[in-house]
Amino acid sequence: MLNSRMVEGRVLPGQRMFSQRGAMLAYQGDVSFTPSITGGQGGVLSMIGRRVANEATPLMIVEGDGTVMFGHGGHHVHVIELAGDTLYVESDRLLAFDGTLDQGTMFMGSQGGVMGMVRGQVTGQGLFTTTLKGHGAAAVLAHGGFVELPIAPGRPVHVDPQAYVAHRGDVRNKLSTAIGWREMVGRGSGEAFQLELSGSGTVYVQASEEKL
Repeated sequence: MLNSRMVEGRVLPGQRMFSQRGAMLAYQGDVSFTPSITGGQGGVLSMIGRRVANEATPLMIVEGDGTVMFGHGGHHVHVIELAGDTLYVESDRLLAFDGTLDQGTMFMGSQGGVMGMVRGQVTGQGLFTTTLKGHGAAAVLAHGGFVELPIAPGRPVHVDPQAYVAHRGDVRNKLSTAIGWREMVGRGSGEAFQLELSGSGTVYVQASEEKL
């Protein structure tokens, strides 16, 4: 991390990174940037999934020998290190990630049933969530910074769906309806819907309900 809104990635010969198109701020060394047709390892299915969900997030392949600085719109950046596990993240939140990670797509309904499908309609976010699996790092974007909340058996976490950024671990999610505390103080809006995450893992929550 360079600061809370910029991250630096080291590119080595024979390796590659992927980034959002337009996320490169500066670089040093012999580095090339080319559009990704497939969207990462195993990315053909990912691109199909995004097309179905109307969530095209173009990626760039970053290769060569040097360092690259990434950022987007002044949003906060958080680096998540994966050690063989899987990260579930909204596709538009992905700033950059190591090419060693396998990218896929998960249909939210497969975890949350019908309520999982409703989530996309209620929040405006898609029905498909990107998955990154393996060993490597992913840089994720958020409004106003992140907080990591642990999810433990018998202690589910309820999140405003628009504040949800990503999660990892053995976690199930479902959309539930409830009257949130903000309803009591006169802010009637989407807080009546909550994303409930249960199991064992971590959920990443941003400090804002704004979309990127």
